[in-house]
Amino acid sequence: MRNIADIRFYPGRMLGLGNYRPGYQAILDFDYLSGKSEPSIAGIVTAAGRFQKYFWGTREVLIPCFTSIESAKTAVGDIEWMFNVNSGRRAAQSTRQFFQVFPDAAGGHIFAEDVPEKDALELYGTYQLSGKTIIGPAGVGLLVPGYLKLGVVGGVDYRQLEKNSLMTPGSVAVLSASGGMINEIITQVASAGHTISFALCFGGDRFPTTTPKDAFLAAEADDATTHIVYYGELGGQDEYELADLIKSGQMTKPVFAYIAGVIGENFDTPVQFGHAKALAGNKSETASAKRQALKDAGAAVALSMADFAASIASIPTKKTERKEPPVIQDRKTSLFSSTISRESDDGYEFVGSPLQQWAKEGDMAVQIGAALLGKRPQSQMIVDFIRTVFLLSVDHGPQVSGALNTIVTARAGKGLVDSLAAGLLTIGPRFGGAVSDAAGEWFTGVTEGKEPAEHVESYAKAKKYIGGIGHKKYRLGLPDPRTDLLAEFADKLPNHRYFDYAKAIEAITTAKKGNLILNVDGHIAALMLDILETEEHYDEAQLRDLISADFFNALFVIPRTVGFVAHYLDQKRLDEGLFRLPDDDVLLA
Repeated sequence: MRNIADIRFYPGRMLGLGNYRPGYQAILDFDYLSGKSEPSIAGIVTAAGRFQKYFWGTREVLIPCFTSIESAKTAVGDIEWMFNVNSGRRAAQSTRQFFQVFPDAAGGHIFAEDVPEKDALELYGTYQLSGKTIIGPAGVGLLVPGYLKLGVVGGVDYRQLEKNSLMTPGSVAVLSASGGMINEIITQVASAGHTISFALCFGGDRFPTTTPKDAFLAAEADDATTHIVYYGELGGQDEYELADLIKSGQMTKPVFAYIAGVIGENFDTPVQFGHAKALAGNKSETASAKRQALKDAGAAVALSMADFAASIASIPTKKTERKEPPVIQDRKTSLFSSTISRESDDGYEFVGSPLQQWAKEGDMAVQIGAALLGKRPQSQMIVDFIRTVFLLSVDHGPQVSGALNTIVTARAGKGLVDSLAAGLLTIGPRFGGAVSDAAGEWFTGVTEGKEPAEHVESYAKAKKYIGGIGHKKYRLGLPDPRTDLLAEFADKLPNHRYFDYAKAIEAITTAKKGNLILNVDGHIAALMLDILETEEHYDEAQLRDLISADFFNALFVIPRTVGFVAHYLDQKRLDEGLFRLPDDDVLLA
């Protein structure tokens, strides 16, 4: 088991596996009350949404959610701890997967009961014996005051954390087989005027991944711990190992113990209590026998819970400067969430920076890139690409449907917003809305391993157009000059599998008809996919989400909005009056 002092030195960040809102909120409350600058939970692996809202003090924060441990690694980087709240059936598999993805992690807590015993033994042999700290299963975790709350140990209500001063490091280690009792014992320790050095619940299963012996040796090695309070149960042989530690001198710190389950000795046949291990199969496993073994070794063993409380109260108090936690009150759940902008003490913030800071930086492409991605771009490549796309897409003449609608509406005497809306509402699959379609084409083809010829043939049979292919004016021998500028970005990328796929499609379609070239939309979609993957490190799941959200069409909508506004203002300057089609331009059938 990891040295408790190491945990105090570097508690690290945590990844949640599965859904358990009360447990996660309790950890965030502990972090906040302990004065941490940010939550220790860096993410949650769950299919339940992309973010989950929790309170950080009195304000809400969004914790990112991921569909896999691998995607969490890509997004959040290194993780120190795992809090696994998956079912007993899935706990072992997800724990192994966690350590495969995060081999340098310190350990984790398995909350579930009913983990198969062979899995628990394997986890102990694979991870605990190699220096990891695995708490559970069927326990409530590990708490190191002010540093780490790994599980629901200590309680799920922040008022319980405050009352028992669990943000203040102390000197009494609380160790328990029972998750239900450990919080009661922590309260007894606090009520007696003590603060704890750490609390650990190894759980009630027959084969916990942290044994009582492991926990006792950790307490002995911990310089902050001066006394040990231990709650055990009937069943198993753990207390004999603990007695041997005391008698051999490996355990020198005073131990105050209570072993529950004497009532079981009044029955003619062994009685199974709440935990899997809480069954005395023979006389040596009875609570009375184990109490006597610990007492003979020199531990202070209580005969009742009242005696146990009095025994705890007899521990010499150690003067500790208790931390005054920040106040938590008047929590209110928000109606919706936004990560883009907010008002702060420095004015208005946009994607994490004050607007005046954006103005000083002076690069609109960086700001727009941050707006589209929801975070600052990591690479200069994507900034340069967005700038180039916008400069090339701002307007393609007054004849196209969006500009024409804007012009007609402006000439009808309508204002800027109405005219702009009229133009924007024409954007769709036949005008300007093909960038996302093209991105979907290239992404599906590449990720599903479709051969370009198969891709083209499937569309030909369905009599459908391929998004990003074809142009009315340009063709082989008369290329679109804008695409040359865009294609230069492929030369700057180490890998460009989406662009290569799109060009392979083009090679087939232009052999059929000269104007079925890879158009501007197709170039933008393919190259943006490649830049996001290679330069911004987006995985396939994240790219799929962007396609579903119509992200790629924003690369057309934003610059073209400027073009539509320009046409509106142009018409107001020209003031040509209401537009009406001449009769000769209309076929009256």
